[in-house]
Formats: sequence, structure tokens, C-alpha cells
Amino acid sequence: MGEHDYKRIAQDPQFKELVKSRNRFILSVSIFFIFATLLFPVLTGYTTILNNIAFWNISWAWIYALLLFVMVWTLVMLYMQKAKSFDKASDEILKTYREEQHR
Repeated sequence: MGEHDYKRIAQDPQFKELVKSRNRFILSVSIFFIFATLLFPVLTGYTTILNNIAFWNISWAWIYALLLFVMVWTLVMLYMQKAKSFDKASDEILKTYREEQHR
């Protein structure tokens, strides 16, 4: 597939929608990740909110830190599932393009 092929596919409305959808997903997940991650040092460094004991002798800071790990794994799994759907959509676009080439 040459440069001209890519330019033609890049003009396809389905391809443009796929790129928009992918970019929206990545941007929203990235903003959520950055916000949640940066909120932890802000809350621990400038407030005492997370210093309170949640249960036994464990503070909310430890729970928040643990939830950050859970969040990362969840976002990775979510991204992997979403990436599969993006791959399928791009394969369909390429399949349609190749069929048009053979006609």
C-alpha cells in the first residue's frame, strides 16, 4: 500500500470517524488517569483528608494508593478491549478498500 493509498483511505468518512472516536477515547482516559494520579500527591501533601483511618489502622491514603493500582489495571484492560474494536473497524475499512481495488 503506497502513499496515495493512504491519502485515499484517510479521506474516507469511516476512517475519519474511527480516528475521531479513537482520539476521544484516548483523550478522556488520559485526562482521567492524569487527574486521578496527580490528585493523590495534592491530597496527601496539602490536606489531611486522607490521613483519617478508614478501618483497623489503615488510612485513606493507603486505600487511595491501592486504588491507583486497580485503576491502572482497569484502564489497561479497558484500552485493550477498545483497541480490539478499533482494530476490527480499521480492518473493515481496509477490506472495503481492497475490494474496491480489485473491481
